[in-house]
Amino acid sequence: MGKTVLLIEDEPNIVEAIRFLLARDGWRVETHGRGDTALEAVQKHQPDLIVLDVMLPKRSGFDILRDLRASQATRDLPVMMLTARGQTKDRELAEQYGVSRFMTKPFSNTDMIAAVRELAEA
Repeated sequence: MGKTVLLIEDEPNIVEAIRFLLARDGWRVETHGRGDTALEAVQKHQPDLIVLDVMLPKRSGFDILRDLRASQATRDLPVMMLTARGQTKDRELAEQYGVSRFMTKPFSNTDMIAAVRELAEA
C-alpha cells in the first residue's frame, strides 16, 4: 500500500496497538499526541487519512475535525474518529462536522484494518 496514516491519539497503549496493526498491513504510520498542535502535524505529514481521538490534551478532536473541514487543503481528507464514549451525541456531533467514519474503543483489529482500508479507497 505505502500510504500514510496520521494517528492523533494520546494514549500510548492505543498508539502502539494501532501503529503495529497498521504497519503490519503495509501502512506508514505517523503519530501525534496533542490536540493543540494536531493541525501542524497534518500539514507536516500530509497523510492519506487521519485516525483522530475525540479526547486529546489541550484541544478536542471535534475542534480539530471542524478545522480540517473548514480548510480547502484538508476538506476531503478521510478522518476516522475514535472515542471511548460511544454516546449518540458524540456520533451526531462528529457527523455534523463531517467525519468520514466513527469508531468506538475498544475496537477489534479486524474492524480497524477494514475501516482504514475502506477510507483509503473512498
